[in-house]
Amino acid sequence: MQSLNVLQSLWAMELRSAVRPEPALEENIGRIAAAGFDGVSAHWYDRAYVRRLSVLLAEHGLKAEGQCFPKTVDDLKPALENAVEFGVSHLCLQPDVRLRRVEDCLPLLEGWQRLGEEAKVPVYIETHRDRMTTDLFFTLDLMDRMPDLKLLADLSHFLVGREFAVPVSDENHASIHRILDSAWAFHGRVASREQVQIEIAFAHHKPWLDLFMGWWEYGLRSWCRRAGTDDTVAFVCELGPKPYAITGPDGEDTTNRWQEALRLKDEVRALWKRIAAEE
Repeated sequence: MQSLNVLQSLWAMELRSAVRPEPALEENIGRIAAAGFDGVSAHWYDRAYVRRLSVLLAEHGLKAEGQCFPKTVDDLKPALENAVEFGVSHLCLQPDVRLRRVEDCLPLLEGWQRLGEEAKVPVYIETHRDRMTTDLFFTLDLMDRMPDLKLLADLSHFLVGREFAVPVSDENHASIHRILDSAWAFHGRVASREQVQIEIAFAHHKPWLDLFMGWWEYGLRSWCRRAGTDDTVAFVCELGPKPYAITGPDGEDTTNRWQEALRLKDEVRALWKRIAAEE
């Protein structure tokens, strides 16, 4: 039976506050487990850190998405070695290069794909600004050349990068749907056409939340059609600290990001429950 794992980003647990101390890793893991998340998203290239984190995750029965930021094919190897040794549901790869020609990207993507297959670790290419996938149209061109490219969809970057007009046009919806039809995991934050992360607790932002919920519904339904009968899809609540989070004159968040992460978790689980019942 297909299932959904909702993870919490450890980066999003950072407070970056002048008045509140940063919680210890142990405290954050305990809090994430107590809140009912299925796991965490964390950097996966530093072996000492991954070893320490894996012990904590095992104590709480949590899973992990590993993040890495390779510039070359071989840069992926440390993260893959950690993934094999300590376990991971998948690796989220942000391709840390900014090439202007599709042809120059293909050897990197093919090399990362090959290494992942050899290690038997799922490796998904994240859609993200200031990366190979910074632009929606360029990413679609990459997909034309590599139809089997497996993406991790963070749609906030495309919305703010292309500054979609509202209401979103059928053409732009179709482009996002193409991304989602190749997405094997999801990062969750809500953007507007001007801001990469807005406060979902604010009532006037509900139209943007509804837009993203609609996209995530399409993406999860698409995944259900493509995935195996016993596969699991991951959705990461990734409401990042400043400067992603909007702050007031005091430099503090304008909203409680932890409470918003809990709300997002519940919204996505309710969506999944409805999809599962209908599918």
